[in-house]
Amino acid sequence: MDHDLDKFPILSYVLHQLDSNLHAPPSMAAQETLFPSFPLLSDPQVMSSLTQSIPTTITQTLFVFNSLGSRPDPLAVSSARSKIAQIMDSLSPEEAAKESEIYTGVVRLDEVHDSYEKKLKDIEEELSRVYATEVESLLRSGEEVNEEVVAVLKAAESGEINERINLSGQELKLLPEAFWKVVGLVYLNLSGNDLTVIPDAISKLKKLEELDVSSNSLESLPDSIGMLLNLRILNVNGNNLTALPESIAHCRSLVELDASYNNLTTLPTNIGYGLQNLERLSIQLNKLRYFPGSISEMYNLKYLDAHMNEIHGIPNSIGRLTKLEVLNLSSNFNNLMGVPDTITDLTNLRELDLSNNQIQAIPDSFYRLRKLEKLNLDQNPLEIPSQEVASQGAEAVREFMKKRWGELMAEQQQRIGVEAERHGNETGWVYWGTSMVTNLVSGVTQTIGFGGASSDGGDKKPGDSYFYHQI
Repeated sequence: MDHDLDKFPILSYVLHQLDSNLHAPPSMAAQETLFPSFPLLSDPQVMSSLTQSIPTTITQTLFVFNSLGSRPDPLAVSSARSKIAQIMDSLSPEEAAKESEIYTGVVRLDEVHDSYEKKLKDIEEELSRVYATEVESLLRSGEEVNEEVVAVLKAAESGEINERINLSGQELKLLPEAFWKVVGLVYLNLSGNDLTVIPDAISKLKKLEELDVSSNSLESLPDSIGMLLNLRILNVNGNNLTALPESIAHCRSLVELDASYNNLTTLPTNIGYGLQNLERLSIQLNKLRYFPGSISEMYNLKYLDAHMNEIHGIPNSIGRLTKLEVLNLSSNFNNLMGVPDTITDLTNLRELDLSNNQIQAIPDSFYRLRKLEKLNLDQNPLEIPSQEVASQGAEAVREFMKKRWGELMAEQQQRIGVEAERHGNETGWVYWGTSMVTNLVSGVTQTIGFGGASSDGGDKKPGDSYFYHQI
C-alpha cells in the first residue's frame, strides 16, 4: 500500500489509473481538493501526457519510501539533534560517535524521509505543469477554437494589462491557470459556458469589480470569493448552487447580487452584516424558506426580488429597510400566509407584489405607504381588503385601509368612553389607559401580519405594532 501519498494527490491518481491493483486511489479527502482544481484529469489526452511523465524510477522510489515506515516525530528529531550537540561538546570524537549513535539514527531517518518526499514532490509539481500545458493545448486546439481565450492567455503570458474580458458562450469547461495572471482585471464575463467550478485562484484578481458567471453548471462558489474586496456586481444566476459561501459577506463593496434560478435553500446567516452597501438582491426561483435575520442590516437595499420560493414568513425587522423601493414576494404559494405590520415602515416603497400567496389580510396601517404606485394582490384568499378593492390598485387599497383605520379608532374611542363612564374616577382613568393598550394591541394587531404570530416564531410584542407607537 502506498505510504502517505495523499500529500501528492495527482501522482496518487495517475498511479491508480496506471495500475489499480498495485496503487490505491487518493482518499476521499484528497479527491475533494483534487478534482475542483484539476477538473480535466479524466480527459484521455491529459491522462496520456500525465502517465508518460511518470519517471521509470517511480517503483523503486515508492518501494524505499514505503519501507521507511512512519516519519519520526518532529519533537523527537529536535531533541535528538540537541542531544548530539551536547555529546559532541562533552566527549572525545570516538566516544561521542558511539554515545550518539541512537540519536544519529533518528536524525538520519528524518533526513531520508526528507530526501524521498522531495523526489515525490518534484514529480507532483511536474505533473501539475504537464496538466496545465495539456489543458491550454486543448483550449487552443478545440474545433470552435476559443481564439479569444488564446488571446487572453497570450496577453497574460506577456504581462499585458487587460481590464475587461468577455468570454461568454465559449463552451469553456474550465479556466486555465494563466487566467489568474491577468493583472488589473476589472470586468470578467464567463456566462453561458460549461463551467462546473470556479478555482480558489480567483482571489488573485484583487481589482475585480464585476463578475458574471451566470448560466453555467456551478454547484458551489469558492470561499476565496470573499477576498474580492472591490467586487461591486456579482451574477451567479442560472447555476446549480445550493448555498452561497459565508465568506461572501466579506465582499463589502457589493451593490448588486443576482443569485436567482438556483437551488438555494438558505442564505448565509451573516450576509446582511457584511453587505450593507447592497442595493439590489435577486434571489427569485430558488427554494428559500426563510430570510436570515441579518437581512434587516442591508440599510441601502432598494430592490428585493424573492418570488417563486418557499418562503414561510417575513421577519418583523424588514421594516428597517427604509430605502427599499421594490419588493416582490409573489408566488410563494401555500407557504406565505401573511406579512408583518412592520412592512408599512417601508415608506419609500413604490412597487409591492404579493400575488399568488395565501394572504387573507394586509396590515391596517397599510395607508402609510404613500409612495406606493404598483400593488399586486392577485391570487390570494383576501378578506381585508376585498378582492374588488384590491383589483383597483394601490390608491384604492390605501384609501380603504385608511378608512378602516379610522373606523377602528372610532370603535376604540367609543369603548373607552363607556369604560370611563363605568369607572368615573382616577382608578377608571388608569383602567382606561391599560384597557386601551391591551385591547387595541392584542385585538387590532391580530389583523396585521400573521394574525397575531410573528414570522420569527414567537407571539408579536405590542412594541412591534405601528399602532402601539401611535399610542
